[in-house]
Order: sequence, then structure tokens, then C-alpha cells
Amino acid sequence: MSGADWQRDVLRQLRGEDGAAQADGRLPAPGPAAPGPDPDLAVRPEPAPAPVPADPTAPVAPVTMAGPALSAASEFSAGPADGSGLVMPGAVLPAVGPGAVPRSVSGPAARPPAIPSPTPVPSVDPDLAPAQRRSRSGDSAVRRTSRSLRRLLASSASRQVAEATGVARGLQQPVTTGRQLVVTSIRGGAGKTTVAALLNLTYAHYRQDPVLVVEADPALGTLPIRLGAPSVRWTCSDLAQVISPSMQFAEITGYLVQVEEGGWLLPGSQGRVGTRLELADYRAVMVALRRYFGITVVDCETLPNPLARTALAAAQARVLVAPATVEGVATTRAVLDWMADVPHPRMLPGTVVALTAHSPDAAIDPTAAARHLEAAGVRVVAVPYDRHLAAGGPIRASLLGQETRMAAGRLAAALLDRAVGKGR
Repeated sequence: MSGADWQRDVLRQLRGEDGAAQADGRLPAPGPAAPGPDPDLAVRPEPAPAPVPADPTAPVAPVTMAGPALSAASEFSAGPADGSGLVMPGAVLPAVGPGAVPRSVSGPAARPPAIPSPTPVPSVDPDLAPAQRRSRSGDSAVRRTSRSLRRLLASSASRQVAEATGVARGLQQPVTTGRQLVVTSIRGGAGKTTVAALLNLTYAHYRQDPVLVVEADPALGTLPIRLGAPSVRWTCSDLAQVISPSMQFAEITGYLVQVEEGGWLLPGSQGRVGTRLELADYRAVMVALRRYFGITVVDCETLPNPLARTALAAAQARVLVAPATVEGVATTRAVLDWMADVPHPRMLPGTVVALTAHSPDAAIDPTAAARHLEAAGVRVVAVPYDRHLAAGGPIRASLLGQETRMAAGRLAAALLDRAVGKGR
């Protein structure tokens, strides 16, 4: 091909594409101030197409990172570590669940505002501590002596051993998933927090899996005092802001209070007036903590609070604490009748009533009161008067009366039977 033919072909292509060539077949001569080739005619390298799945409707597989998985403390901790290796407030947590947005690879992820770490607050005012006297045993010296004599002279000791063995067997039965047990009452002063503390100590003593007690009654709750917690730092509402399903058990316990007598405690407040626990925070914490603890006892608000009603419906079993008084039994029976009318979930089969005595001289026959409540279709466990419990302050299992320890064991075993579906 000659040079003229090659030039004509180029001119013909230019005329057909944009008509920029001259009609006489000559290209326009570039002027001295011409900036160079027309940007519209410049040949640009096309960007590489983004990879897409073969089926446009198919979900894109998540990107996996090679190498050992990073712990939540090392990968998602924000700010300087406090020496505990825990995920601190303000940490960027991994996206989980349907519809979650993964972290961007090209740049740093947007972090939520940092939550200041709460300051530890003593459970009891140090100025009030000297006013507390030495704790007494739940049984008097005369009762302890007479019980020792009965063990030596009577055959009732074998029956007590057999009952204690059966209770221990019921308390140690395995659970497939975490069981959540709610303790509530119709009014304050019934002994709800004391019963929740007794259940925590009982389960922690007999079981090998971790036991947690949650204070869902933040209005000046006394559960940390009853369990002997020296101070309170993180509350249920605080934990709801930072908890993530990716956390390990060691990280979770860094936000809890380890109870000296056994188990773990998640307080509801730091003893301030007006503290509230939102329903959404309670749900988030309970759902996240369920897989870490075999048994979770919830010291809930009194009925008919909305949080208490929600907790009762979501729990696997529940305790309704009733004071051993005429008005206490009457109002508790009214609540049981209300539970019987709730179509879903059926709460009555998983409910146990704890009939608590607050005086050594009760003005009501506990046997007759128990029959009145059992007619509603529940089991009733009487918790006798105990000097150690009545004195207030931290509960020490070694100072509880013999009958109180047995009653706490019966109540805990009956509750766990219903939580796993045996006693319904």
C-alpha cells in the first residue's frame, strides 16, 4: 500500500467519525498555540471491570483473611489498652447478622463516639461500713445443738441425706443452652432480691458451668450489697453499648463483678436515683450473654412493670416471690390467675412461688397458704425465717440456717426442672 492510500484511509475514517477533517481531503494544519490532540479523540486505557458473580442474583461470598484469626481485643480495641485485654468502649466491632455492612478495606472504618469508662462506685458508703455489725448465723445456738442431737439419736438424718442427694442431682442436671430464670414479685419488700441472691449462690455452689445474676431492677437495687460486691462499675445499660457476639468469655467477665461466694454479677445501676434500664438494652444484653453462661438469674423489677412482663415471657422459668402474709398471698394469687389467662407464651407451667417468711412469728399458716397458691397450678416452696437473711448485708452461705439452705436448694432444683421442661 502506498503512502497516499494510507493517508486517504485515515482521512476517510476521520470524516465518518466526527467530520472534523476538511472537505478537500487535507487535515487542518495545527496552529502554533494548539494544545495537542483533542481530548475527545485521545485513546484512554479502559479501567479493568469490577469482578461480579456469575449469577447477578447470587450473594457475593465474604472475603476471608488468611492466617490466624485475631482476637477481639487486638483487632477491635480502640484507644490505649487498660491492661485487661478487654474490648473497651468506643471499639469498632465486627458487622454480624443479616444486612450488616462489612468494614471498608480501602480506608479506616468510622468509629462510634467513645464511651467513657465508668468510675467504680462502692456498693456501701465507706462512712456507713463501721455501722454494720458482725453477721450472725441463721440458726440460733439452741437450734444447732438440737439438730446435732437429732442426727445422733434419730433416724431423720438418713432422710435428710436422701433429700439433699436428690436436690443436688436436680441442680447438677445438664442444660443444652443457657437457661434464663427470672425472679419478680408483685411489690417491693417481698424478698425478691434475697431470693435471687440465694439462687445465684446455690447454682454456683453445685454447678460447674458459669452462673450469672443480672440486676434488672436499677432503681436503687441492693443485689450488689447482698452478694458482697465491693464496688460497682459497669451496669447493664453500659454493657449494652459495647457488647458483641465476637467477644470471648474472658472479655465478657471483664465487665462483670466476680462474686466471692461464687458466680458473676451484672449490676443494674451504681446506686443513683432515677436510673432506668431500657427494654432494648435489656434484650441486647440477655441475647448476647446467653451463650456464655449455663444459668442466668435475673433480679427483675416488680410487676406490672413492662420490663418485668417482657422478662417473664422470655424466660425459660420464673419465680414469683410472695411474702407470707394474708395480703401477700392474696395479691400473688391474683397474679397467678392473670398468668393463667395469658395464651402465649404459657407462663404458669414454668412458674414456682417462693413463700418467704420475714418474721419468726408468722401471722399466717404457711401450709394453708401454700395450698391456696398451689390450687392455681404452681409449685410453692416455703423459705423460712432466717436471722442471717433478716439482718441484711452480704449473704454468707456458711451462716445460713440449715432449713434455709434446704429451701434454697429445693427452689433452685424445681426452677431448673421447669427450665429444661421436666416439671411442667
